[in-house]
Amino acid sequence: MAEQKMLAIDLGASSGRGIVGSFDGQKLSLKENHRFSNDPVILCGRMHWDVLRIFHEIKQSIRKTVLDGDAIRSIGIDTWGVDYALLDARGKMLANPYHYRDARTEGIVSYVGRFFDASELYAKTGIQSMNFNTIFQLAADMRDDPKMVENASRMLNIPDLFNYFLTGNMANEYTILSTGALLDAQKRDYAKDIIAKAGIPQRLLGDIVAPGTRMGKLLPQVQAEVGKTDAEVLTVASHDTASAVIAVPTKEKEFLFISSGTWSLMGTELDTPKINEQTEKYNFTNEGGINNTIRFLKNIMGLWLIQESRRQWKREGKDYSFAELESLAKAAKPFRCFINPDDASFVAPGDLPARVREFCQKTGQYVPQTVGEVVRCIYESLAMKYRYTAEVIGKLTGIQPRIIHVVGGGTKDVFLSQMTADACGIPVCAGPEEATAIGNLLVQLMAAGEAKDLADARAIVAASFTPKYYTPQNTAAWDDAYQTFCALN
Repeated sequence: MAEQKMLAIDLGASSGRGIVGSFDGQKLSLKENHRFSNDPVILCGRMHWDVLRIFHEIKQSIRKTVLDGDAIRSIGIDTWGVDYALLDARGKMLANPYHYRDARTEGIVSYVGRFFDASELYAKTGIQSMNFNTIFQLAADMRDDPKMVENASRMLNIPDLFNYFLTGNMANEYTILSTGALLDAQKRDYAKDIIAKAGIPQRLLGDIVAPGTRMGKLLPQVQAEVGKTDAEVLTVASHDTASAVIAVPTKEKEFLFISSGTWSLMGTELDTPKINEQTEKYNFTNEGGINNTIRFLKNIMGLWLIQESRRQWKREGKDYSFAELESLAKAAKPFRCFINPDDASFVAPGDLPARVREFCQKTGQYVPQTVGEVVRCIYESLAMKYRYTAEVIGKLTGIQPRIIHVVGGGTKDVFLSQMTADACGIPVCAGPEEATAIGNLLVQLMAAGEAKDLADARAIVAASFTPKYYTPQNTAAWDDAYQTFCALN
């Protein structure tokens, strides 16, 4: 067969890139054609995404496919979850979308509690309670800027917004919409009773479409900028974790995954939602996946802790590379102190190393002094959190995995991958690194009939990319330290 080419636009919370995928009928190969920083903009005390700049960068990636002679036949966009834009009746964006870390949603959960309680929301949506969920952000908009909401005609999550900018067509893709506590998890449709209780206008909510839906060709004005291309824009599994899970190279029905990046999303894949008192107690989420599967998972703070610490040290004039930070951590003594990675004090940007030291001081532990000690504390705490989460998943689902699949950019972190195997006492299969872009491309292949189903798509991943395996080491020492970690969390 002739080689098929597609473009995946993969937008993360700190960077974006365009990746051209080529499929020869058996294997998928990747070529990055564009990369850019995705930095929030703080304006008048509020944190926003610079979506106009991001859209410019998306067009640069498409333009490069034209200049490079890559005859792509489709384009798919995936992004982080929960955030959105409001558009008026003419289709004009009313404001730059807020960043999910913006402080306007502090205390919003108790504010929304006047309309419905947390248990009612969870019982319907099955979504982990986090103050930046879409339903809470919309409630904050209605409280703080009612005129903007009054003028709004539609709400589009970020990937849906860019699909609209490219094609002029609006739709709400299922996997990205499912992240924000707006959907009835059982019905896979809007939780209209909850939405009504929150006072959110029903007119904001458009048709829900599945991954692989054809959105159309590029608008003439977009083609005038990027060059002539016949590529069609498709919805993919538009939430980046939904795309990453598609790329887990497993044949097993029961497995654990960690989509490792700014966030660590740890969970498993189910056919139906799991919503009960126990899953609510442990704050597990039921997000939509490909083919109406459910990603039953826990959001863990992830490599944000390292990334934001590095930014702080850079602000102080010490520009460490990630490799240097790993080397310094390796040189530090093990198991001296731990943090709870999901403690609320670590959510906001700023001096994160100081907050790590403060947490350790408050909990009566050794207070890390050096850069290496802070980084080691974060790494070990993440690995312990993965163990704790794996144990809870086993308790809630009965799944006892033989291996943990780690996918995404965090697979480059060899030190953390080995720690994960050590802490959990389970082998780790790390890879593919570009899982999100690969999952994006696989949906495009399925839409074109080149991959017949999810099992076929995962077989393509296994044939195309070689993972790295880590076997557990020094488990007795980790077992002892785990008791200390659990006492703190």
